[in-house]
Amino acid sequence: MNMIKIGKFIAERRKTKNLTQLELAEKLHITDRAISKWECGRSLPDSSIMLELCKILEISVNELLSGEVLEMKEYNKQAELNLLEMKKQKEKADKRLLRMEIYLATLGIIILLSSWMVAIMIEMPLWAKIVIGAVGFVIGMASFAICFKIEQVAGYYECAKCHHKFEPTYKQSLLSMHMGRTKFMKCPECKQKSWCKKVLSKEN
Repeated sequence: MNMIKIGKFIAERRKTKNLTQLELAEKLHITDRAISKWECGRSLPDSSIMLELCKILEISVNELLSGEVLEMKEYNKQAELNLLEMKKQKEKADKRLLRMEIYLATLGIIILLSSWMVAIMIEMPLWAKIVIGAVGFVIGMASFAICFKIEQVAGYYECAKCHHKFEPTYKQSLLSMHMGRTKFMKCPECKQKSWCKKVLSKEN
């Protein structure tokens, strides 16, 4: 996906509609800095406002992601390419999230254990020990909560029974028994519980 090309296309369509960056931003309820970033190719419109942006610019989402107005004969082919590119981008983002999860979990454990060791081993008033222990506990628990959220949204879980790939709810992810990135969960497809393993793609 060529972000520079998409940015130039947005700018071109905006000017065709006789809109300034500020006027377009007001229609979308965002800042004109966001529009500037799109048009410079530094970021893409968020999916939550993409449909509204396309409606204002009178283009399709497929044309927006292609960075050009498409002829009908090119439309389906380009749509497939855009879907593949978006899938690739999601898999890359999921890999980054799962790496970050490891760092966060490690950091949470280090902070939690370190704070408790300091509170136990160093002479200080009882209230100070309680505060240090509590701060370490809160930071550790917050990092673990983020890790569980990453586990839920990054990639999919594959049912060991029917091989259906699904995204669990946060509650399901949090409360399930797990070994590494394999969780004992109920599959929404076959309704059976099994050890579901983490996968990045829905394709086999």
